[in-house]
Amino acid sequence: MSHLPITAEEVKRRGWDELDIIFVSGDAYIDHPAFGVPLLARWLEAHGFRVGIIPQPDWRSKEAFMALGRPRLFFAVAAGAMDSLVAHYTPRKKLRHDDAYTPGNRHGARPNRATIVYTGRLKEAYRDVPVVIGGVEASLRRLAHYDYWDDKVRRSILLDAKADLLCFGMAEQSLLEIATRMREGEQLAAIRDVRGTTFVGQHLPETAVVLPSFEQVSTDKTAFVSAFRQMEAEQNPWCGRPLVQAHGDRQVVCLPPPLPLDMAAMDAVYRLPFTREPHPSYRELIPAFEQIKLSITTHRGCFGGCAFCAIAGHQGKFIQSRSQTSVLEEVERLAQKRWFAGALSDLGGPTANMYGLGCGAKDGGRNCRRPSCLHPAPCPNLKSDDSHAVAMLQAVERHPAIRHLTISSGIRHDLLAKQERYFAGLVARYTGGLLKVAPEHLAERVVRLMRKPDRSTFERFLKQFREESRRQGKRQGVVPYLISGHPGCTLEDMVVLAGELKRLGLKVEQVQEFTPTPATAAACMYHTGIDPETGDTVFVAKSDREKILQKGVLLWHLPEQRQKVRQMLLKEGRGDLVKRLEKGC
Repeated sequence: MSHLPITAEEVKRRGWDELDIIFVSGDAYIDHPAFGVPLLARWLEAHGFRVGIIPQPDWRSKEAFMALGRPRLFFAVAAGAMDSLVAHYTPRKKLRHDDAYTPGNRHGARPNRATIVYTGRLKEAYRDVPVVIGGVEASLRRLAHYDYWDDKVRRSILLDAKADLLCFGMAEQSLLEIATRMREGEQLAAIRDVRGTTFVGQHLPETAVVLPSFEQVSTDKTAFVSAFRQMEAEQNPWCGRPLVQAHGDRQVVCLPPPLPLDMAAMDAVYRLPFTREPHPSYRELIPAFEQIKLSITTHRGCFGGCAFCAIAGHQGKFIQSRSQTSVLEEVERLAQKRWFAGALSDLGGPTANMYGLGCGAKDGGRNCRRPSCLHPAPCPNLKSDDSHAVAMLQAVERHPAIRHLTISSGIRHDLLAKQERYFAGLVARYTGGLLKVAPEHLAERVVRLMRKPDRSTFERFLKQFREESRRQGKRQGVVPYLISGHPGCTLEDMVVLAGELKRLGLKVEQVQEFTPTPATAAACMYHTGIDPETGDTVFVAKSDREKILQKGVLLWHLPEQRQKVRQMLLKEGRGDLVKRLEKGC
């Protein structure tokens, strides 16, 4: 088993004189299924294509993009596992000085707006070779979108990159169909009927939903909200219709998302011959690999529909689970690694306790347009049976190579009330002393806008966790993930949150500042100040001072933060909030 080629010499060693498809990635090459470009490259390789990867090319000239020569079919470009601007900047737009997807954790191995820059260099090097863009950065920017870093609405990234086609979502099916049809002689410019693709078209699908134009959404916030509502309503791959959005005299056409992979297809993807290691040319540790090297992904997708999260927009809300056999096969492969000592750091997905879940409606949810199966209340058609997840966990535990198993993926605490066996196992065996959960906030109006469960749901979970831990004879705690500065959240709401945390006996050491991610409901609220569900006006904290204060209020219990926040609040004339904080809120 060897890595895919990243140099001309490695291509020659395979006996190839040219490649069919060359991936260009903003990440280092880690041959592991947790990373999108290697997964797609292995998928195409398994279907008979000669594939190479150019990882983190020097974008300052075209030469680095010519390292593997001219591909016979097309270049495939992705900025990496993260949006390049999210990777480069803090929520307050300060430059980061590290990059977990780069050897040595060094910043600067990829450019800002990497998808656009990489495509430009490829067109400079090989003008006549088609370029297909994808990954999270392209996926969430496929139509006109609010860009936090420019603080304006930008047009489709397809136009800015001057790419030939955009694949969004998890692109195994769409990319394979495109590659297969091109191998059979079809031109990319003629391929305009593949699910999960976006293109500039002249002949529009008959059933298409026409969105407000780029010119409208970039100047009229109510038009932006209208466009977002229509886009969100068409995200179900089974019933979603094509979307069309004019950009000047051009029409950007976005076809419905790809259909979810069934269990057999998921197993086939994760059975690919990954080495599960970084390319041997790297001499320094890559933090992103160290974080996931001892973990196994059991499923993809999330039906939580949180307003601030891009997972459902990229992976979809339908849970796509692997078989127990497939997971155990990966355990066996992992156990053969020289560095594996018997401890699994994680067994899960975007939300660990959604493994094996789905819709119990007669049509399987194929006509559902809800963005969330849990908000504003759990859907009565939701199947929350934990038997599949419990059986899978127990089977992995019984494997002779496994000494210890931890679940470190996110957990939906509002699901656990209906998953008694999973919950008991989580408390007894799979929590490393501290369980990480994400209520995100506890003020009622804020969690409603976040599309998160209410405070009483979290309190019931916390009480149950503590009681079960005591029953098991374990001293364990909960680490709450919290967000400051979310649209709709005021300083008063943060003081309420601080008071609730104190009442519940919880303290936080870190607070995540809100970042508007393209194509999310929260980004729509941040830009427009309008709740897209109700049309109501929403307060938005936009100044750095307000953001610092919101975060600082939650860290009031830390002496070094307390004095700083007190002075800032007094300067703002908010002595009332200082008094509330000093009295315990």
